[in-house]
Amino acid sequence: MTPRNDSLQQGGILGSVAKFWTHSYAPDYVGFAGLLTAYLLIQFLVEPFHRMFYINNLNISFPHAEVERVPVWLNFVYALFVPLGFLLLYNSFARASFHKHHSTILGLAIALILSSFLTDIVKNTVGRPRPDLIARCKPVAGTKPNVLVTIDVCTETNHHTLHDGWRIFRDRKDLGRSLICLAPLVGAAMIAISRCQDYRHDVYDVCVGSALGFTVGFFSYRRYWPRLSSRECDEPYPAPGTEVKDGEGWRRIRDEEEGGLIIGRNTGYEMVNLIGTPG
Repeated sequence: MTPRNDSLQQGGILGSVAKFWTHSYAPDYVGFAGLLTAYLLIQFLVEPFHRMFYINNLNISFPHAEVERVPVWLNFVYALFVPLGFLLLYNSFARASFHKHHSTILGLAIALILSSFLTDIVKNTVGRPRPDLIARCKPVAGTKPNVLVTIDVCTETNHHTLHDGWRIFRDRKDLGRSLICLAPLVGAAMIAISRCQDYRHDVYDVCVGSALGFTVGFFSYRRYWPRLSSRECDEPYPAPGTEVKDGEGWRRIRDEEEGGLIIGRNTGYEMVNLIGTPG
């Protein structure tokens, strides 16, 4: 095989890979896998930063709740399985397409893992004591008050209990639909409030965490779905590389190598890039 043929073959392979990468959800899945891996590495390998504290600081002297009102495993149920089950059930009754199911699941998965990843980065690096730190720490007898001390004065032997003590933080007149949409937010607010009741967090923690989760959720949602004011808000954007005649989302007329016009994603203004015409 001649060098020219080798070059053409390599170009064909690279071109096929590039085409698959730009005309599929491969970047999303690669990004999701990277986030999930990073999140798991943080959970199992990263030791949180421990701020110094006073053993007579009343702000961190609340009792340690052995039984939480909303335990960690229930957070997965409320944040993942309940909304996922509801969305899949709704889509099934509406006879949604596979693409709509796919966009629903992928958007929810990315929102959850991205918000969890960012939250763990912040809380592990800030190392702000929980309101129940003293009860978790069980300082050694004779520890002096009014003196900044470190984790070394703690006698608690349970690794998780001790180290987890350093954390931070359509029709507008249709009331029925509005209440349905607000119900998950109310549920999330009640869970956030329960963290304060159990002295796991204070108001600052839950407010920052709620704002972070809301922002990431909205970001992930808008990557796959039109704005709620759109007439097509109940349908996800077409898959990358899909040819459509109108509506929001990806508009692809023909392959770049064939020349012609590529109309990019509609974000309020249509951007038309002239690729060139075959001559």
